[in-house]
Amino acid sequence: MNYIWGCMIIVSVISAIVTGRVDETVNAVFEGAQTAATTVISLAGALCFWTGLMKISERSGISDLVCRIIAAPLRHLFPNCGSHALKYIAMNITANLFGMGNAATPMGMLAAAELDRENKDPSVPSINMCMLIVINTTAFQLVPTTIIALRAAAGAADAVSVIVPIWIASACAVTVGVLSVKLMGRILKCNI
Repeated sequence: MNYIWGCMIIVSVISAIVTGRVDETVNAVFEGAQTAATTVISLAGALCFWTGLMKISERSGISDLVCRIIAAPLRHLFPNCGSHALKYIAMNITANLFGMGNAATPMGMLAAAELDRENKDPSVPSINMCMLIVINTTAFQLVPTTIIALRAAAGAADAVSVIVPIWIASACAVTVGVLSVKLMGRILKCNI
């Protein structure tokens, strides 16, 4: 990948020299760097806000309550799943639900490790592991924090106007993903 980026930079510099647009290329580089720095700061602020909110919900017991509430439906999606794995899965889904993808990653990794311990054939992922990956990848979000932060950083007049379309698209993606895993599990007669 470094070679690809290096080649792209070299080709850009050569093209700028040949076409006589060195000044425009230099200006574009600095504008791009400024935009990147602004975007990163905006995303960091949103991430700090939601991570702090997650810590408050953990310490107040709200996240445990949410985990207990969603644990019942999760038992249908993750049959024969141990309680430790189910807790991590619930926390992962809860973090994703509130738009904290980076905060959800550690819980997803712990859930995957627990599911791997429960797996009868470690060389092949279990249906529960596949389900975790699909649900984590499609990640329905009530508050799509990253998208809102990116739109706000780009100067959108109404950064939150995309929430309903995101809900619809996410709900469709989760539904299709879950049904696909269940269908493939039955077709392949996997040990669930």
